[in-house]
Amino acid sequence: MSHSPRIRTVLSCTTLVAALGAGATACGGSDGHPLSAKPYDAAGQIAFNGPVGSQKADPDKPLEVTAQGDDGRITDVTATDAAGRYVAGELSADGDRWHSTTPLAADAHYTVRVSTEDEDGSPGRKVMTFDTNVPDKKKRLKVTFGPEEGKYGVGQPVTASLSAPVKDKGARAVVERALKVRSTPATEGAWYWVDSETLHYRPKEYWPAGSTVSVSSNLRGLKVSDKLWGAETKPLTFTIGDRVEAVTDAGSHYMTVYRNGEEINSMPVTTGKPGYSTRNGVKVVLGKEYSVRMTSASIGASDFYDKQVYYATRVTDSGEYVHAAPWSVGSQGYANTSHGCTGMSTGDAAWFYETIRQGDLVRVVNSYGEDMPAFGNGLGDWNMSWKKWRKGSALFNGAKEGPSVVDAARLRPQV
Repeated sequence: MSHSPRIRTVLSCTTLVAALGAGATACGGSDGHPLSAKPYDAAGQIAFNGPVGSQKADPDKPLEVTAQGDDGRITDVTATDAAGRYVAGELSADGDRWHSTTPLAADAHYTVRVSTEDEDGSPGRKVMTFDTNVPDKKKRLKVTFGPEEGKYGVGQPVTASLSAPVKDKGARAVVERALKVRSTPATEGAWYWVDSETLHYRPKEYWPAGSTVSVSSNLRGLKVSDKLWGAETKPLTFTIGDRVEAVTDAGSHYMTVYRNGEEINSMPVTTGKPGYSTRNGVKVVLGKEYSVRMTSASIGASDFYDKQVYYATRVTDSGEYVHAAPWSVGSQGYANTSHGCTGMSTGDAAWFYETIRQGDLVRVVNSYGEDMPAFGNGLGDWNMSWKKWRKGSALFNGAKEGPSVVDAARLRPQV
């Protein structure tokens, strides 16, 4: 037996009005109240526990809006600060009460919009504003971003230095969510908690050559912990140059320099001799100094030296440089004779000095030295796998306290 198809008839609002005839006015609710009616002032229908007049609210105190009487209910509440941040809240099923479920920001201006309806279904509206108290200066968490504005190499990480330690995982998550890093073109990246007062941000891969990186914070006024509130943070923008990478092969005693994947120079070098072997791994260029005095006392070397070196490019906090070493030209390309630095002729060192910039990459391979650490001796961030790096974020699998920064007494040049 065949069945006729079931036909559903859908009338638009306009069609329905026309069908009802000229006496019909507009679409409305089932009770006949026009949906386009102007909301009435719901001031007498609600109670609000916010401050009165010029008083300021305690940001630790939850907001609460309640319906008054039996002739209406609350249908919606939104609370936002001047930065556009919403306050999460819950509305009871019967519409009698709404309360906030997240802390307010300190030193903020809030707007609370309450929607209601009366027993006949007519919409009401009330808008209220107030300010919250300013936290004591001792309770403000300040963030300083690095590096300074400028142009850097593709290996330059973003750093965030905090004015007070943050150890609790939940508090770290609040801080981390507020720190924003955007790059053009976009690239995947994450923060890593080096220690309780320091975060580093790096992409999964190196920054794309020619990109722009913008760093900002929404931490101002946010409650980090019971005794700590976020302070205003100066944003940062810097640009990325070409991908320049120098690969030093301690076994063949040569350094090869690449720009955007193409070889642009190859130079004979000497690296650390036995007992002072140069560290293996990726090092981010920290800066350049035309002249640096290097002594045996600075690293506790048993054989005495006291030299003024030129065209010095620094790659570790503890004093490892790429620099001119005219006294070892006979060994360059044949043997490792330095106390840890990479030495080359004065002409080659001058070329390297002029070619390289902060944030570029120097990678050492085939050395008998230790591996470059990720933290504590410059910027070794790229020596950590991406999988492990992500675990250093409070927003992923938690962040354990990282190694402390090396003591300033150890940050001495070595030759």
